[in-house]
Amino acid sequence: MDVKGAYLNAELEEDIFMKQPPGQAERGREHWVCHLRHAIYGLKQSGRQWFKKISAALDEMGLSRSLVDHCVFYLDEDNDSITLIIALSVDDTTIAGTNSAVLWFKTEISKHFEMTDLGEMHWILGIEVCRDRAARTLSLSQRAYIDGIVARFNLEDAKPLSTPLEPGAILSIRQCPSTPREFEDMRNVPYREAIGSLMYAALGTRPDIAFAVTALSQFMQNPGRAHWEAAKRVLRYLKGTRERWLTYGRTRDGVEGFSDADWGSSEHRHSISGYVFLIDGGAVSWSAKKQPVIALSSTEAEYIALTHAAKEAIWVRYLLADILDPDINKFAL
Repeated sequence: MDVKGAYLNAELEEDIFMKQPPGQAERGREHWVCHLRHAIYGLKQSGRQWFKKISAALDEMGLSRSLVDHCVFYLDEDNDSITLIIALSVDDTTIAGTNSAVLWFKTEISKHFEMTDLGEMHWILGIEVCRDRAARTLSLSQRAYIDGIVARFNLEDAKPLSTPLEPGAILSIRQCPSTPREFEDMRNVPYREAIGSLMYAALGTRPDIAFAVTALSQFMQNPGRAHWEAAKRVLRYLKGTRERWLTYGRTRDGVEGFSDADWGSSEHRHSISGYVFLIDGGAVSWSAKKQPVIALSSTEAEYIALTHAAKEAIWVRYLLADILDPDINKFAL
């Protein structure tokens, strides 16, 4: 469901004044200003005030807020079972639950705000959602987004590739521009835009490019031609794998976690930590980040990576305990 004019529903806590919009002032009152009573789009307080407004409405309806993710709410009837889960993203409300609970929620929330019922979910935040009721699976894809960024960087006719990074290739600061000619050559190359576009895919549904995006992000300040070619390679990889979906429900393995480390960059000696957590065969949380300390051995790098994974595992466990199973206390890592 979508809230119409979400920010306009929120009250302001401070006295804020605004110049009158052009053409709205009465004659003789052109110098008057408006005293804002409600939030408007573009005001820095608006997002926070809207969240407080809808949180209060959900609390009034009897929903509880997750202690570990404040944008997730749930309905626990008589402390017996969770019948409704709500996830907020600004003015978009994602609803999961029993038919009766979903209908009840739609009726009650419409008493607080003017809502648009978008029906069964097919898209959320640029992510395509496909539910196969017969197979009892749910799948996510960003193929439309991938098509868009491939076209934006003029790679529609480029040959697809099977790996995001060239095997054995090393990206180094020594490949950064160091002469006026090299700086000029890279002046108009949209490297930062490309990495930002890749980052949204890596955060959304493509954990397979997380390591590559992390590696390329280290050269945002002064990218070289080799780094740009590597970024285009990731785009070509996405082009060739646009039909890969994250699918949940193909297995009944529950929650699983995996951790790994890439030891000691030859340049700065920092290792890379990586982890991924799956629920019933589909990834729900993943990361590839440079370790803040220098590991003295591959074993030490693995332990550091496992520590990062264990911290995420604790958060995942608490979230699932909130909204699914209060008795969950362990899973394989």
